[in-house]
Amino acid sequence: MDFRIENIAPILCVQDITRSVKFYKDILGFDNADWGDDTFTCITRDNTGIYLCKGSQGMPGTWIWIGFDGDIQELHQQFVEKDVTIKLPPTNFSWAYEMQIVDPDGHILRFGTDPNADEPFFDK
Repeated sequence: MDFRIENIAPILCVQDITRSVKFYKDILGFDNADWGDDTFTCITRDNTGIYLCKGSQGMPGTWIWIGFDGDIQELHQQFVEKDVTIKLPPTNFSWAYEMQIVDPDGHILRFGTDPNADEPFFDK
């Protein structure tokens, strides 16, 4: 097949755009699109984005993988200080050092960075 994929961005069903945008901006450092309104918007960070749609286009409880470069323990501490719901604290798996948080609509955000070969893997 001869085509180029420009990007892939999930669409999350949310109950309250303002509440969701506040979470993604204040907690995760995303920016909100200038064209967004109270029913549909796009939040972006580091050349990637997530669409937020009020009451449709998606299912509550969607899981999203967010690969990142950085210190997972430090990120975890920042989330704890901001009272973010932690589903899984930083855990060293063979595929990634991962932690999971829950956004205001129950979507699971899986943050992962390179696994730490100096620590045992949880899945082994």
